[in-house]
Amino acid sequence: MLEGVTYMLRSHALLQRQMAHKGGDELATYKQPCIHCSELIDRDDRYCPKCGSRSPFGYQCPSCLKPIERGNAICSGCGRKLTAVCPFCGGQTFAGTDKCDVCGKSVLICCENKRCGQLQFFENTKCTACGKPIKDAKKQLKQLSKEK
Repeated sequence: MLEGVTYMLRSHALLQRQMAHKGGDELATYKQPCIHCSELIDRDDRYCPKCGSRSPFGYQCPSCLKPIERGNAICSGCGRKLTAVCPFCGGQTFAGTDKCDVCGKSVLICCENKRCGQLQFFENTKCTACGKPIKDAKKQLKQLSKEK
């Protein structure tokens, strides 16, 4: 194990020397493509700056935030069904996306907690960020449908 740590320290020192030789003070950053638009973004970004996706590197369960894949029937973490009926068009949509697969309208609502305000999937009963119960999801959806 000590050999692995020594190797990592040597690699880091070599990288710093190479960057200093090139005139840069920063360490190399690794970018990964957004799964929605293919824009290269930093691996630690939570949103894609080009397309605005909240899940640029993969999909997450709207209830437990465990990674999920299209085509799965249920979440392996919480057992939630991963398809939902769009409240706007009535079509089947994947629960891991921000917009309906059929009509393209947003299926996200805001958490009612004024300090939180995180976007949530319309079927969620509580906020995944702060834990506050979501009561007026239908009311928010009606307002969204009137605006668009």
